[in-house]
Amino acid sequence: MSAPEHFDIALIGSGSGNSFPGPEFADKSIVYIDRGVGPAHIFGGTCLNVGCIPTKMFVHTATVAENAKEEHAKKFGVDSKLGGVGFPAVRERIFNRIDPISHGGEEYRASHPDNANLTLIRGTARFTGPKRLAVETDGGTREITADTVLLAAGSRPAIPGIPGLKEAKPLTSDTIMRLEELPESIAILGSGVIALEFAHILDAFGVDVHLIARSEALLRAFDEDIARRITEVASARYHVHLNASTTRVRRTASGVEIDLEPSDPAADEAPRTLTVADILVATGRTPNSDLLDAAAGGIGIDDAGRVMVDPYQRALDPSGQVLDGIYSIGDLSSPAQLKHVANYELKVARHNILNPHDLRRSDDMPIPAAVFTDPHIAQVGMTEREAREWAATAGREIRVARQEFADVAYGWAMELEAPGDFVKIIAEADTGRILGAHIIGPEAATLIQVLIQAMSFGLSARDVATKQYWIHPAMPEVIENALLQLA
Repeated sequence: MSAPEHFDIALIGSGSGNSFPGPEFADKSIVYIDRGVGPAHIFGGTCLNVGCIPTKMFVHTATVAENAKEEHAKKFGVDSKLGGVGFPAVRERIFNRIDPISHGGEEYRASHPDNANLTLIRGTARFTGPKRLAVETDGGTREITADTVLLAAGSRPAIPGIPGLKEAKPLTSDTIMRLEELPESIAILGSGVIALEFAHILDAFGVDVHLIARSEALLRAFDEDIARRITEVASARYHVHLNASTTRVRRTASGVEIDLEPSDPAADEAPRTLTVADILVATGRTPNSDLLDAAAGGIGIDDAGRVMVDPYQRALDPSGQVLDGIYSIGDLSSPAQLKHVANYELKVARHNILNPHDLRRSDDMPIPAAVFTDPHIAQVGMTEREAREWAATAGREIRVARQEFADVAYGWAMELEAPGDFVKIIAEADTGRILGAHIIGPEAATLIQVLIQAMSFGLSARDVATKQYWIHPAMPEVIENALLQLA
């Protein structure tokens, strides 16, 4: 048996991991292993190819279509009617922009002189021992060992174990955006971020959308007021099936049949069958630790399937001890499953590999998140419930401010109706320290940035509100007015 190929560094995954190689590692041999994402195993990671970027390009197009509809435009005295959405043209516009970036990135890593010390292998890596890998490629299996291993292998759509679901070959976020044509109707299984974003896209494009949620609210992990509001909005726009458990799925010659029954056995509702043209599973993502067989490398895996790491992105063994020379970033190990988190973790891991005696932490900033549905949603820090629980335990007091978009001048310009879209900010009563912020309304992900900055730099609500100009009459005044309530 031949000896394995040895490298200084093994890098697995082409998402945020693609930012790892650079001139600082010119004296190191690097093997870069990537299986790709989606059915076509595209190079470049989830965000670029099947996640953040294409979905937001679809979201913006959906919003353009939604605003063109007669019922929306007539509020502004505009005579407008949406004649339809040419989905193939939308799809081609988006992927004609994205696919060349993916292909160019792969070509750059494979053959550019900048990467003379890097060997790119397209295939699936799995551990066969500590820092020892077998890589399955089209040309056979290659055995690899390395002194340092950086895991950035990401995640994939999770398919629940519902009878008949796998056999029905459901759509996922990996496949739906490249359809030749959209179905007339669709059931979206899930009530989280991915489900809501695709509900907005598909409904705006003319698909009859059914959202199936096991709980009594959508986005149930978010602040309760946000969850309540988006549930109201979605229920007025789509067919929303709350408290509904999917018990069986069948694909037939004419579509998909979905058996539903109440999630709460005490609910006075009868089981029913929903019939649609197709089904989209959007119930979350699962880390690729099983594809890596990370446990065979001595790496600890938590109950959610994530690689266990410490705050320095060093992988841990099953007992929680640091494994020398193994790091992990992104969806593979982060419960946040956010691209901006993966990017920051990559920077931390990169620094720590280069500077093992000057380690940096990755858990030193509040983590924001956004949902690009309609309306937009953004959050950072504690929910109101979490803040009240913290205050009760710590013997502290909190204040909560809520400001409606409709009460500021730009809200009038947008014809927003109260009570509706709002900003909620939670602060410690005596210090004004901002503990959390939650926004549902236009451009929420942009508006929340000033509050992310305040939390990151320890600015009080009073200082943020009073020690800068706020442009009038611009949308950020909704943030200013909320902060003034706290100040």
